[in-house]
Amino acid sequence: MTTPLTSSPITCISSMATRQWLADVVERRASGGGQSVELESIGGVDAARRVREGEKFDLVVLAADAIAKLEAAGHVIAGSVIGLAHSPVAIAVRSGAGRPAIDSEAALRQSVLAARSLSYSTGPSGDALEKLFARWGIADDIESRIVKPPPGTPVGALLARGEVELGFQQLSELMRVEGVDVVGPMPPGCEIVTTFSGAVCSASMQPEAARALLDFIRSPAANEPKQGHGMQPA
Repeated sequence: MTTPLTSSPITCISSMATRQWLADVVERRASGGGQSVELESIGGVDAARRVREGEKFDLVVLAADAIAKLEAAGHVIAGSVIGLAHSPVAIAVRSGAGRPAIDSEAALRQSVLAARSLSYSTGPSGDALEKLFARWGIADDIESRIVKPPPGTPVGALLARGEVELGFQQLSELMRVEGVDVVGPMPPGCEIVTTFSGAVCSASMQPEAARALLDFIRSPAANEPKQGHGMQPA
């Protein structure tokens, strides 16, 4: 059954990590005559807060654990949650800088210890990195060298401006950033992969249209944009 088009665009809020491929997916759907979509991408913590505060979004796309918390609290429609993409964390430096050794867990640990400054994003991937540094026993040693990016500022921007030497973030947020060289993914044994999910917001005024869009984002038609931005379909 085809969902009838309405005059109101579907409103979607997402984290920055999914911004590019969601924009591509939305454009692909619109070119096929789909309902228009207004997409807003911001920091994941702020996006979740705005959904909790009841802003009238139709759809939300965030890390799976953040979506699960929203569902448990009744801010998204129960049963509407769909896994969309798997996103690995990558390691990057400023363009032209020396590339640190990251081919093994031991090599990466040493490179982190040698870095004069490093940065990583907040949220699930940042939490996973902090646990990794604690497991390595180096959390206290590097604490003073960690630069936390301000809200809305990607790690890639800090790297490109030379404000940090070593950066960790979702590959999708580091790819194609001018002034940044991606060194590679996390090595075997310490991979960090975030699963992003989508759900229909409880505040949605057009939940059926939002579900239809979510189904399209999950469909094979959306796989190419995901892969093109460093993610794999969930």
